[in-house]
Amino acid sequence: MGMAEDVIDDLKARIAKTLDDLRRELAKVRTGRANPALLEGVRVDYYGTPSPLQNVSNVTVADPRLIIVKPWEKAMIPIIEKAINAAGLGINAMSDAEMVRVPIPPLNEERRKEYVKSVKHKGEEHKIAIRNERRDAKELIEESVKEGDLTEDDGKKALVNVQLEVDSGIKKVDEIIANKEKDLMQV
Repeated sequence: MGMAEDVIDDLKARIAKTLDDLRRELAKVRTGRANPALLEGVRVDYYGTPSPLQNVSNVTVADPRLIIVKPWEKAMIPIIEKAINAAGLGINAMSDAEMVRVPIPPLNEERRKEYVKSVKHKGEEHKIAIRNERRDAKELIEESVKEGDLTEDDGKKALVNVQLEVDSGIKKVDEIIANKEKDLMQV
C-alpha cells in the first residue's frame, strides 16, 4: 500500500499548505488591534526598486492600537508614509523625524460585518482548494487501482483515508474562520 500512503502524505502536505495560506491571508485582514502582518503587502520604492516594507525598516507594535515603522535610513520616512497611505488599508500613517506612526482606528459595526463577510469568502475559497486536492488524490488512487498497482480493497481504504484527511482540513478551515470572526466582532 506504498502508493496509497504516498498519495495521502502528499494530500496532507497540500492541505497544510492551504491552511498556511489561509492564515497568511487572514493576518492581512484588519481587526481593531495593531498587527505588523497588516503592512506585509506594502511595497516601498527603495532606490527605484519596489521592496517589501520589512526589508527597509523595523515594524513593531507599540500598543494595541499603534504600529511603529522605523526605517533604517531617515530619507525613507516620507516614502514609507506615502506607501502606507496609498496601500488602501483604511489607515493613515503619520511621520516625525525618527519614525512613521500608524494608528489603527477602531472598526465600526458595518466595517466589522464587511470584514467578516470577506473572511468567510476566503474560507470558502480555501475549502474549495482542499476539495480540489481530494479530487486529485482520488484520481491518482483510482488510476493506481486500474493499472493494478493497488488492489481494489487497498484503493477503497485509501479513498476513505483521503476523505478523512479532507474532512479534517475543512474542519480546521472552519475553526480558523471562527477564530478570526470572533476577533473581528470583539469591541
